[in-house]
Amino acid sequence: MKVLCLGGAGKICRESTLDLVQFSDFEEIAIGDYDENTGREVVAWLNDPRVNFKKVDVKDKAVAVKIMKDYDIVMDGTTITLNGLSTACIAEAGCHGINLNGFGEEYPYDPVFKKHGRTHVPGFGMTPGTTDMMAKYAIDRLDTIDTVRISHGAFRPIAFSPSITETTSYEYDPKLSGRVVYEDGQFVQVPPFARPLDVELPGPYGTHPEYIIPHSETKTVAAYLEEQGKQARLIEVRGTWPPQNMQLVRALYDWGILRNDKIKIAGTEIGIMDAVSAYLMQYPVGQETKLYGYALHIDVTGTKDGKKLRYLLTHTHPASDGSVAGWEKLRAYTRCVGIPMAIATALIAKGKVKRTGVVVPEFAFDPEEIFRELEKRQIFIHINVSNL
Repeated sequence: MKVLCLGGAGKICRESTLDLVQFSDFEEIAIGDYDENTGREVVAWLNDPRVNFKKVDVKDKAVAVKIMKDYDIVMDGTTITLNGLSTACIAEAGCHGINLNGFGEEYPYDPVFKKHGRTHVPGFGMTPGTTDMMAKYAIDRLDTIDTVRISHGAFRPIAFSPSITETTSYEYDPKLSGRVVYEDGQFVQVPPFARPLDVELPGPYGTHPEYIIPHSETKTVAAYLEEQGKQARLIEVRGTWPPQNMQLVRALYDWGILRNDKIKIAGTEIGIMDAVSAYLMQYPVGQETKLYGYALHIDVTGTKDGKKLRYLLTHTHPASDGSVAGWEKLRAYTRCVGIPMAIATALIAKGKVKRTGVVVPEFAFDPEEIFRELEKRQIFIHINVSNL
């Protein structure tokens, strides 16, 4: 089997590729990226005879499709704004596929993947992805479901890469239509910074106010519950970043800057948020933070044999303080995101996903198998069950 790691020169996808080098049996692992210099640096860093570089630009669809046809699966680490283009290429090439974001650009290509007998899993990193597995684990052990609250803290600089700056702007875009909660049988649109809730994240991250974000779990968990003949009263997905990041994003929202209105500077028209993003990308304030890593907190309530129960699932990983090699500073964040996509990629390649078409995580994988694989990489899922 051969895998093309699209966007493999990026800081997150290179960690996915490293995991494939360390744990998978792919006979060829190609870094596919438009940035040839950085891509070849990643090939040298990985230092494995199976790894090579292919220059790929999904904006040049004909060439990208031709390259992808040589591979069994494409692991897509491209940005949110490119996911529609990348998925179109993967589908036409007749490959299996998977990506990190899962913001919905994949669904129009469901018939194409089915025609080729291929699977595409949208959104499989930490969140969405691992969070879906944690919620599914609890749902499968309850007879009825009352609430599903999925929360996370992503502790990383606000602008360590263009894709992260893009994600920041996207998740709090006041014009975004996908920021919803599931409540009493329907999806309800909410604004940025809606429904603040203090969430106690596992150490060393502590308690933080979290807000509704436009992640796919709201809809995919609801779909999974429906197939299981269950229905939750409430499904909410929240997130937070380091406090200084949240303070900045809140100010950008309050001042209307996240709308990215056009302004003129020295006769040149530019989006005001584009200018802020460029500044953050070029100066240390956007490249650094005090604490690095990821924290998940999944809270599911319901009944089992008539008893009211609460499943609380959290996760931990090696500290970012340099005490564990490979997890220093930013890598404590990027590895948490990249490793789950690599695990899922290998499982798809092994034929573990039986459905074809665009298949969301809940319908694709066994949570316990994902948890076992994560544990091999020093990422641990903690499960607590209590009476209500």
